[in-house]
Amino acid sequence: MAEISLASLLHQLPYFALSTADQLDNLVRHTVRRSFSSGQIIYLEGDESSGLWILEAGRVKAYKLSPDGQEFILRFFSPGDTFNELAALDLGPNPASTMAITDVTAWVIPAQVFTAALKNDHALTLNVLHGLAGRVRDLVGRIEDLALRPVTARLARFLLEQIENPSLAHPAVTRALIANHLATTPESISRSLRVLEEAGAIRFDRHRIIIENLDILRQQAQL
Repeated sequence: MAEISLASLLHQLPYFALSTADQLDNLVRHTVRRSFSSGQIIYLEGDESSGLWILEAGRVKAYKLSPDGQEFILRFFSPGDTFNELAALDLGPNPASTMAITDVTAWVIPAQVFTAALKNDHALTLNVLHGLAGRVRDLVGRIEDLALRPVTARLARFLLEQIENPSLAHPAVTRALIANHLATTPESISRSLRVLEEAGAIRFDRHRIIIENLDILRQQAQL
């Protein structure tokens, strides 16, 4: 991809929307494009941070593994999303692992380049803080769901989130991955889907889940 295309991509992202052309050009000079096949590890938890990642194409999951190998998916990412902000900011190790769940193309801004840009671009700093605040709110909501809501309510909320977040509605996000994201089992997801279908909240079109009644789905989500 030509540099002008990368600069255009950066400018479309909320973090860099107010950055000047010179500031973007400096980032472009240091940004590296990477490609990954479906199922390939992008980086591992505990490894040294490679920097801030920007997803150009494909779908990525961020996850953690328990000592016995059980996977818990923290978040799914779609084109235009950024990830690994924490390790890019504090230059510490990666707090989680990431894997491509489809073929992926992504850009990485080295951590030292990103932190230097923050020192020189106050608008970028404020935008990153705003974005991180949103991620923290999302994590607080996830903790509330896991601690206080049954599986069917968590699944209903997940389906509602698909309306706002296209990364969740991709065919690569299978029931097994949804189960790992909601800290349950594929069997529990299947049972909860049947409950939502019987309630009139959703219907099935082959392998697709169609939201049939938003009000019922919101009720099931305990909103």
